[in-house]
Amino acid sequence: MNKIKKRPLAATQTVSDDPPQKVKSIELVRTSQSWDGVELPDYLQGRPELVAVKYEFAPGQKLGWHHHPVMNYGILVQGELTIIGLDGKEKTVREGEAVVEMVNTIHHGENRGTKPVILYMFYLSQKDRPLSVQHPEIPLE
Repeated sequence: MNKIKKRPLAATQTVSDDPPQKVKSIELVRTSQSWDGVELPDYLQGRPELVAVKYEFAPGQKLGWHHHPVMNYGILVQGELTIIGLDGKEKTVREGEAVVEMVNTIHHGENRGTKPVILYMFYLSQKDRPLSVQHPEIPLE
């Protein structure tokens, strides 16, 4: 018969009768369309390069007109960001919300709120491919 040896707990160890906490999982977005309802393009051919970027926008700040040649999506963790397409269509993204950006469609964003925007974006790109292309020839109002 095998005997189990009991060892005393070290000073830093504790015993808990509480069950272990389960990981909470909340799906924020699952889609094949950008925020304006347009179908996303097929994946690029070749080796992918995944890029994560943290953006911070001060209250009142406007981004210039631009487009993304690659698919991207993100999570807004603070503030509100309004995205405006050339056609005038708008979407306001709020704290905790996910956004799937337009691909190859010119748009801009602005922080119309009172606190800084913090936005994490994830790009599905390839080496040496730009994440966005600026359009300074289009004036902001």
